[in-house]
Amino acid sequence: MVLVCGVGESQPSLSVEISSSGRREAPRRVEKMNVEHEVTLLVEEIRRLGSKNSDGKTSVKFGVLFSDDKCANLFEALVGTLKAAKRKKVIMFEGELLLQGVHDNVDVILLQE
Repeated sequence: MVLVCGVGESQPSLSVEISSSGRREAPRRVEKMNVEHEVTLLVEEIRRLGSKNSDGKTSVKFGVLFSDDKCANLFEALVGTLKAAKRKKVIMFEGELLLQGVHDNVDVILLQE
């Protein structure tokens, strides 16, 4: 179990872990991810790497996103960012999770132009 005590928007949060036996573990600093910012960056990268599909929406193959050097440096967890963007209905793709190799040919479609 992790309890996160927010200090401020731009500062890291303090996280205290409690073991299953109820003992409190040593506190540690956790960087709070800005999901909105990550999704915005993802939209920009889809526009950069993608092209218009037959429906007029911008689309890019997952393998193209995953193997792009800029995306690799930009996103610490591309799959997590894709999942968050899908949950916010910014993008769509088939399935719940995309894996390198297996899903390289799956289209990631931008829903908001």
